[in-house]
Amino acid sequence: MESTDRIKEKYDEWVREFLLPTLKKLPEWRKFATSFGIDVKALYTPLDIKGDYLDKLGFPGEYPFTRGIYPSMYRSRLWTFREYSGFGSPEDTNRRYKFLISQGQTGLSVAFDLPTQLGLDPDHELAYPEVGKVGVSIPEVVSMSILFDGIDIGKITTSFTINATAAEILSMYITVAESRGIDKAVLDGTIQNDILKEFIARNLYIYPPLHSMRYTTDIIAYTSKNLPKWHPISISGYHFREAGATAVQELAFTLADAIEYTNWVINRWKMSVDDFAPGLSFFFAATTNLFEEVAKFRAARRLYARIMKERFGAKKLESMKLKFHVQTSGAALTAQQPEVNIIRTTIQALAAVLGGAQSLHVNAYDEALALPTEKSVKLALRVQQVIAYESGVIDSIDPLGGSYYIEWLTDTIEEETMKIIDYIDRLGGMTKAVEIGYPQRAIAESAYQYQKMVEEGKIAVIGVNMFREEEELHIELHKVDPVSRERSIRRVREVRESRDREAWERALNELRRAADKEDENIFPYILNAVKAKATVGEISGVLRDVWGEYKPPSIY
Repeated sequence: MESTDRIKEKYDEWVREFLLPTLKKLPEWRKFATSFGIDVKALYTPLDIKGDYLDKLGFPGEYPFTRGIYPSMYRSRLWTFREYSGFGSPEDTNRRYKFLISQGQTGLSVAFDLPTQLGLDPDHELAYPEVGKVGVSIPEVVSMSILFDGIDIGKITTSFTINATAAEILSMYITVAESRGIDKAVLDGTIQNDILKEFIARNLYIYPPLHSMRYTTDIIAYTSKNLPKWHPISISGYHFREAGATAVQELAFTLADAIEYTNWVINRWKMSVDDFAPGLSFFFAATTNLFEEVAKFRAARRLYARIMKERFGAKKLESMKLKFHVQTSGAALTAQQPEVNIIRTTIQALAAVLGGAQSLHVNAYDEALALPTEKSVKLALRVQQVIAYESGVIDSIDPLGGSYYIEWLTDTIEEETMKIIDYIDRLGGMTKAVEIGYPQRAIAESAYQYQKMVEEGKIAVIGVNMFREEEELHIELHKVDPVSRERSIRRVREVRESRDREAWERALNELRRAADKEDENIFPYILNAVKAKATVGEISGVLRDVWGEYKPPSIY
């Protein structure tokens, strides 16, 4: 094997004798850089690779998991095919789920409407215009039962995109399972339950940060003991990226959130990290920069493994494995020339697979215009299936591993990410950082710079600032049936009228007392209230009374 000195000598000769003369005649047509501002060289060689192979890469299924968390990866089991779905009433969404399952979807992913996410029943005056619009309306346990009518929830995995009311939604799912004779211990799936990212980027929070952190970590503590297959949190970088974060900011803020949640569970419940860390899961975006995204996922695995082992003293390999879901970038979709979005999402999905994701959702091409139709969501699912069954990219594990560019990019993302995590540590952790607005301001600045570069033409977006066309759109758009809203309102009122009022009052009073006691885990009380047919709005109302509502400071 050549010495590094010999390679350096030949590289310098190549630059001098071949590259520079070429560039004098034919200059590069644009600046080449990462999303986080590091220049990308024309060529990478062994000179750009740092460290020892076994220490930096190793083998799939072994620490530090750079090349994958399972020894055989997709050769033994494909990632879970999910399409994020939910609209109108539970009946509407149930039909979509059955359609997707019939088309080969292997896991469910539930989108909730804004009232459900914000703890408001559909007949609340603030909720009415939004009932069933951006997701399904699930204000009480009867609706949850209808949502999964005819679907065996003991065998399929379900992901719930829910945060400020995550305990209520999981409690409904448990209650429905038990009513069907399914032990909650066999339930498999995820609730998002990541409230820090709501304060940072998405803004669907209810309670102040410290009470919200208690709510989130109480769920983690409860599920780690009672739902062994369940993932009680999906620590989400996706929303940071969609709000304008760079790849490095997405990864750094996500891992800083993971550190904060881990510290809270350990300190609040005196648990060993190995008691709950195997259940932690993650959620990232995939943009159209193929190699940067692959490197980001590889760096994420290595960083997380080291954080759990070195910072928290994890002993179990399962505690060090970063298990993650990927969604293709909604922010990258364009209303102009929407069919081009199919190309974008295919590249993004390919990045997720080459990066070793455990679960994947591909956006439909029409989602910049409306919720997806059956036709467009089926096509999005077919993108995953073509990658899985026809492309050959799953034949070898981590097929881009060993690429000089990929390994340099993985190392660079890791180094830049740690700079941000170290800064957050100096601020006192992510809760403190959120309270002073650091990540919010950093993402806003990155979003501004990105948009400015698009408007100046420095970043190309086909159909927006390049190859524009005057066009009339002739595509079918999904419309939510307005009858769905009235159906949800009628049902929640029927549930209120038919329940055992004494059991309902007792459950809410017990929840109120528990919420007022710092050392009580509130999840069992929310579960009891759901079983007594309390609604999301009523349970959230109790917690609002005790904890208050959060009003964010101005940070801009």
